[in-house]
Amino acid sequence: MTQDDTGAARVPVPQRRILATEIPGPRSKELASRRERAVAHGVSSSTGVYVDDAAGAIVRDVDGNCLIDLGSGIAVTTVGHADPPVVQAVSEQVARFTHTCFMVAPYEGYVAVCEELAKVTPGDHEKRSALFNSGAEAVENAVKIARHATGRQAVAVFDHAYHGRTNLTMALTAKNFPYKDHFGPFASEIYRAPMSYPLRDPEGMTGEEAASRAIDQLSVQVGAGNLACVLIEPIQGEGGFVVPAPGFLPALASWCADHGIVFIADEIQTGFARTGAWFAVEHEGVVPDLMTTAKGMAGGMPLAAVTGRADLMDDVHPGGLGGTYGGNPVACAASLAAIRTMRELDLPAAARRIEGQARPRLESLAKQHPEIADVRGRGAMLAIELAEPTSLRPDAAAAQAVAHACHAQGVIVLTCGTWGNVVRLLPPLVIGEDLLEEGLEVLGAAIGDVLG
Repeated sequence: MTQDDTGAARVPVPQRRILATEIPGPRSKELASRRERAVAHGVSSSTGVYVDDAAGAIVRDVDGNCLIDLGSGIAVTTVGHADPPVVQAVSEQVARFTHTCFMVAPYEGYVAVCEELAKVTPGDHEKRSALFNSGAEAVENAVKIARHATGRQAVAVFDHAYHGRTNLTMALTAKNFPYKDHFGPFASEIYRAPMSYPLRDPEGMTGEEAASRAIDQLSVQVGAGNLACVLIEPIQGEGGFVVPAPGFLPALASWCADHGIVFIADEIQTGFARTGAWFAVEHEGVVPDLMTTAKGMAGGMPLAAVTGRADLMDDVHPGGLGGTYGGNPVACAASLAAIRTMRELDLPAAARRIEGQARPRLESLAKQHPEIADVRGRGAMLAIELAEPTSLRPDAAAAQAVAHACHAQGVIVLTCGTWGNVVRLLPPLVIGEDLLEEGLEVLGAAIGDVLG
């Protein structure tokens, strides 16, 4: 037993689901009332619980309820909440120094993270990295690098894409509401191509055919010689966990290489063991020119990166990249510890184990409920899409109802998708089999209650 910052005994978080009150409970409701008067209404939350403590795959709220976390703070706590090596590394770094700004007085942690990124990212070519605070920042800087290195302006992105909430990354993002509505004007020279979406593509369309469709559109509407980069999520995140058909990514990457276009893989949600490989592009043997990472790379601390070919990264003049907090020493310490945990526990294999346990359960539910139009994903990045069986008309209300039913029973799941009709699972990769099974049972019951 440890002590919190008041000196009171801190009770360990049990790795089991506990329903101490209704969810949300009275203290969470009290905090919601305070929030109403203090927090901007544009900031939303998907659950009504307020967190007091968390460990492993359990979140404990202020009312003593212990919830199974199948969301990981949107794929962030990959190594689990309060991973002991991460906690120790952060504590030690905070005691030494919290900030100097790498652009003023640099430190070893930043360099060490960049060295690790060179090792774990795909390809054996010479690489460089630059560190930032968020995924959106990383994406924005990747585009800057590609434009600088190529001398071109145009950027290609895809239907259903999500890349962030800054002005440029809103322009890159496909979905209007809630991300872009009334926030324009947006950055220019952004062009959108059709994504490979096997559920909704013409029946039998291969990945190569879907790539040809996108390439033809970009060639006609933009011109290969005008494109600085093609930016794509290897598995789309907020857009619905869309896994492109095999062959789509390699065909795009090959076309980019043939025309001097920088191929950027946005691995912010897929990266760092989430899909059963260190990075999702590895499933098809694709080596991107640049890669953006964030979320799972630092055990819950804010850190992001652009990693890529040394010739591209070094093309930018000194001072052209950076930021006051980018590569903060505390976040770097957390990242180094988190990557060690990923290696020592072989978390890519853990993600594959999670898929082996969860996918059959989801596919069984799909057989029982024709409203489940698709079960998809890789590793511990899995989803079901809910739609009217014959027309495939998206059913966002059902997805929201399933998520709310899970929350009420102490299981955190998330929704996503262009139409908000996808229920997604992103458990910490350290989740135990029994806990995952219990979470899946709650999800199955919620689906049964909502779909009948």
